[in-house]
Amino acid sequence: MNIFVPLFAGVLLGYIFRKKGRKFNLDIPMSAALVLLIFFMGVEAGKVEIDAGWLLASSVLFAAFTIAGSLGIAMVVGRK
Repeated sequence: MNIFVPLFAGVLLGYIFRKKGRKFNLDIPMSAALVLLIFFMGVEAGKVEIDAGWLLASSVLFAAFTIAGSLGIAMVVGRK
């Protein structure tokens, strides 16, 4: 729920400033916010203790099954 308040506030401000014809260059603030978001996500991910070997094996197995399923569906659909 906390994510929707700034989202709707941004939409409202964008709508208000669109009517007035003002143009803002938001490239630098958006890039800075994105870098900070990625940094803090990395900090939170670093706090989690995981078994990396099991995670790697399960990820590779899941990817293999996903690829095999996609190829199987493509072969079935492609026969028409």
